[in-house]
Amino acid sequence: MSVTVPLVTFDPSGEKQGSKTRMKMANEKTNFHESDAVHLASFTQRMGRWIHRFRRTRQMMSDVHPGPDAGFLERFASGEDHHSERQSDVGWKAFLCRQHCRGQLVVDTTQKGHYKWLGIVSIAIMYNYIFIVGRTVFWDMQNLCPIVWLVLDYTCDLIYVFDMAVHAHEGYLEQGLMVTDPDKLRRHYWQSWDSKIDIFSLLPTDLLYLVWGSPTECIHVPCGVVVRMNRLFRLSRMMAFFDKTENQTNFPNAFRITKVMIYLLVIIHWNGCIYFAISNAIGFGSDGWVVTLVENGANLSLTYQYIFTFYWSTLTLTTIGETPPPEIEVEFVFVIVEYMIGILIFATIVGNIGSMITNMNASRTEFQTRMDAVKQYMVFRKVSKELEERVIQWFDYMWSNKQSLDEGRVMDTLPDKLKAEIAIHVHLDTLKQVKIFQDCEPGLLAELVLKLQLQVFSPGDYICRKGDVGKEMYIVKRGKLSVCSDDGKTVFVTLGAGSVFGEVSILNIAGNKTGNRRTANVRSVGYSDLFCLSKSDLWNALQEYPEGRKTLLERGRQLLLKDGLLDEEVNRRHQDECDSAKDRIDKLEMALDTLQTRFARLLAEYTSSQQTIKQRISKVEQQSQQPFPEIDAIVENNSAVTIPSSPNLKRKSSNLLDVPVRKPSTSRSDDVAGDEVPHVPPVPFTENKINADVSTLNLNRIESENHQ
Repeated sequence: MSVTVPLVTFDPSGEKQGSKTRMKMANEKTNFHESDAVHLASFTQRMGRWIHRFRRTRQMMSDVHPGPDAGFLERFASGEDHHSERQSDVGWKAFLCRQHCRGQLVVDTTQKGHYKWLGIVSIAIMYNYIFIVGRTVFWDMQNLCPIVWLVLDYTCDLIYVFDMAVHAHEGYLEQGLMVTDPDKLRRHYWQSWDSKIDIFSLLPTDLLYLVWGSPTECIHVPCGVVVRMNRLFRLSRMMAFFDKTENQTNFPNAFRITKVMIYLLVIIHWNGCIYFAISNAIGFGSDGWVVTLVENGANLSLTYQYIFTFYWSTLTLTTIGETPPPEIEVEFVFVIVEYMIGILIFATIVGNIGSMITNMNASRTEFQTRMDAVKQYMVFRKVSKELEERVIQWFDYMWSNKQSLDEGRVMDTLPDKLKAEIAIHVHLDTLKQVKIFQDCEPGLLAELVLKLQLQVFSPGDYICRKGDVGKEMYIVKRGKLSVCSDDGKTVFVTLGAGSVFGEVSILNIAGNKTGNRRTANVRSVGYSDLFCLSKSDLWNALQEYPEGRKTLLERGRQLLLKDGLLDEEVNRRHQDECDSAKDRIDKLEMALDTLQTRFARLLAEYTSSQQTIKQRISKVEQQSQQPFPEIDAIVENNSAVTIPSSPNLKRKSSNLLDVPVRKPSTSRSDDVAGDEVPHVPPVPFTENKINADVSTLNLNRIESENHQ
């Protein structure tokens, strides 16, 4: 079967044809004469094309068919996650243009390239927020290096233009899938407010330099660079960069504090520039409140001017005060507005930083609360000092080793797939030590990894004692354990990190001579971290993986045989019983299926008969409501009817008009076979008799129709 990939057709079944081609090329190579340069060049060219085509085919086929799985544990152990490699390799490709978009520009906002681009755009936005406002009021700053300012300004404009193109082709999710149609992406962008803001921030307001003044020289405030104020409307892109950084960083609280400080510095900078501009409007040095540019007959430097205004703005916005008091109405109004804004800003900053610091210490506070509760309980129950010290030391060990975090509560927010992958990465080295779990099904391994529980034992604690029923297996992550005698004085062996014990006892293998009980005492030498897997969790996971259950039981039997702890006769008998029980269960299941089929058939027949009976009843009800003109004629024409009571005379039931009316006769010549028919007196035809005859007539008609 041939597999077709873009630009190349690869036939896995054509291995013989490829070998023949290689043999033919090898023969051609041997037949070439050294002096035949033309043939040698042709052969080299063909060989190069063949090698290039083979490498390209192999690379593309590896993308289509990654090949057989080398094992679940081995893939994670070597870190060869092909999917992640492909994602990292095409990070900039997906950002620039060529992944899933047929060579057109489609930006994947989840790639690192997009995040880096947002960082570049944020630098340009921050430059405009700081220097455009500063150069508008500080003419010395504008005149310091005008050519450099122009280069930086138009470099930022060029970044804005590129960012507009990137923004117009950013993919978005629709029904869970990323849209990669460039026309649809552009249509979505132009219909949003972002396109209008981007266009407004790129309007060529620099043409106003012709009216306002030269861009390289400032002779009055505000300077000509004020025409570029529309560049400040790209704030949303910098906010998007901050959001991505906060989501990706491992120190979100520290970044939040840094972000608040950046906002505060920009606000203080703007406020200082406004103070300098008002001082310019009132007049520098006209009173004690405004900025002074001359001191002792010498002009103050740009550095002193900016630092003084920044200092005044900081004192005002933080409501510290200690600034020169205002003297005229404009100054009073400005200071009042400054204090009002400063109170709002100060309260916001203090609240945000306070909550951030609280969140940073939330884990320590929660841990300390739990420890205080345990201390109070021990005091209330009058626990001995020795035991109390052991408990406090256990808490100290948990906090010093960063094990106070409740992993279960933290991981509950993630889906099972991601929880399994994280658990595999965290517990991989530990799982590789368990022989019975090697080469298990990936699904079963993921189930077991999620059920591992970390337990910490203090020095001298017994993990298990001899004779206890084995309900858990343990994997040593950190620390040392000693296998000791019953009195605890003799140490037979010491277990270190990676050791496993108790794995056979949780498999419930029939014929185990120990009877699923512990055969030794295991005690913790120091503080030990152990992963625990309970028997119930293991068998709950094995219910969905019958093949994995067979594999684990077989490996457990092999371990018992190796140690001489398996009674083969009992194990064989148990297997036969299980097989016979399984056969009986299969037969019962087949019988149950047959009964269900028969019951379904009977139920269908019963339903059909019910429908037929309902139809007949409906038909009877309809016919019982039809009028009978014969009965009306009988009632009108006869007031009394004489009916013979002799059993030899039969009355026709099909029609009452056919009933013979016997008249009294004195002659005996009409008798049949000499039988004398006695005279029957006439019976009066009453209303009850009419109703009885009508009912009989209806029933006879219905029976005849049903018979037909």
